[in-house]
Amino acid sequence: DSLSKVAKAAKIAERMVNLNTFDDIAQDFKYFEDASDEFRGQEGTLLPLWKFQYEKTKKLAVTAISWNPKYKDLFAVGYGSYDFMKQGQGMLLVYTLKNPSFPEYSFSSGSGVMCVDFHSDHPHLLTVGFYDGNVAVYNLKKACSQPSYKSSAKSGKHTEPVWQVKWQKDDMDNNSNFFSVSSDGRIVSWTLVKNELVHIDVIKLSADGTTMQGPEGLQLQMLGSGTSFDFHKKIDYLFLVGTEEGKIYKCSKSYSSQFLDVFEAHHMAVDSVSWNPFHLKVFISCSSDWTVKIWDHTIKTPMFVYDLSTAVGDVAWSPYSSTVFAAVTIDGQAHVFDLNINKLEPLCTQLVVTRKKNKATHIQFNPVYPIILVGDERGLITCLKLSPNLRKKPKEKKGQEVKKGPEVEIAKLEKLLSLVRVPGNKE
Repeated sequence: DSLSKVAKAAKIAERMVNLNTFDDIAQDFKYFEDASDEFRGQEGTLLPLWKFQYEKTKKLAVTAISWNPKYKDLFAVGYGSYDFMKQGQGMLLVYTLKNPSFPEYSFSSGSGVMCVDFHSDHPHLLTVGFYDGNVAVYNLKKACSQPSYKSSAKSGKHTEPVWQVKWQKDDMDNNSNFFSVSSDGRIVSWTLVKNELVHIDVIKLSADGTTMQGPEGLQLQMLGSGTSFDFHKKIDYLFLVGTEEGKIYKCSKSYSSQFLDVFEAHHMAVDSVSWNPFHLKVFISCSSDWTVKIWDHTIKTPMFVYDLSTAVGDVAWSPYSSTVFAAVTIDGQAHVFDLNINKLEPLCTQLVVTRKKNKATHIQFNPVYPIILVGDERGLITCLKLSPNLRKKPKEKKGQEVKKGPEVEIAKLEKLLSLVRVPGNKE
């Protein structure tokens, strides 16, 4: 039809108009480097770039952010609510940096979206977990408002909110599959077979030693409730699960009843846990108990503990340095750390979410550009550029080539860890 012929041209025109409107921001994004960093010593700043806001999501909180692995300007945002009294509609929007004023794709759902994840090999596939316990897969190539796959009560949906979903490598039969974790204590593997989702329960979290007295003296087993998880970058079967009780379980896909290890990590729910992209032993966790902790998975106690004086909503490793990570706290501040420069304090603590009674909920680094996204409880996404001090690379000395690459990043973090590991103590 004639409309769709116009649509493509209109989209390009809209992007050009947007580029003109936001020209100064685009220039900042591409070329501006904060010169005042030289006089600040080690501290850095975050320069606000675009804000992404959509009329229909103003009353919803940003519950998830995921960058597309192939198109570096594209990201998906999930909207829902963390307040169990105020559950209602949810939305899934896909934005591009090329057009800050309007989403590229929008999908609405009956239940709040809690987590999203782009597939690394099939960048048009987007998996979503909902507050009502369902999971779904959206295919951006198909122009339809409904997901291509969705779980149901018959096909093993969770009974409580799904807090995280993660794609895995395709299985032996080249079927795409992903995992989900939920408050109901189940970790489920979902496989896209023909036109349905097939599920297998991988693990059930049990809260250790807690049995409830039921009617007539029955002993009821309490389930632990999963809140976040992450798969190891190299060891395919290894993954971590954070729970509402503050424990972190180290699990393997091959043992469903047994944990490899349990970390008594936090006093409150673990809001996020993730492996370091460079160093194979290190992971980070954050919690509502005000702390961010960095761990070596072979050691039971944390290597570094940071108290940020208020509940931490999310934490993320940077893609360019093994020692840089960022966290957001519910008072609307973003904190950027570089352990290589300062092991004790953040290089930058900046108020990002300025409105009162609003909380920052999520933070993500772009895989290529020096920018981060911060989402808040009013549905606003703020894009910020990291100043040069926050992404320092080793300086080149005269006549010496500076080594770059993953080995250097691993060595850098290893050196820091060796300072805090207790010598002679293997535990």
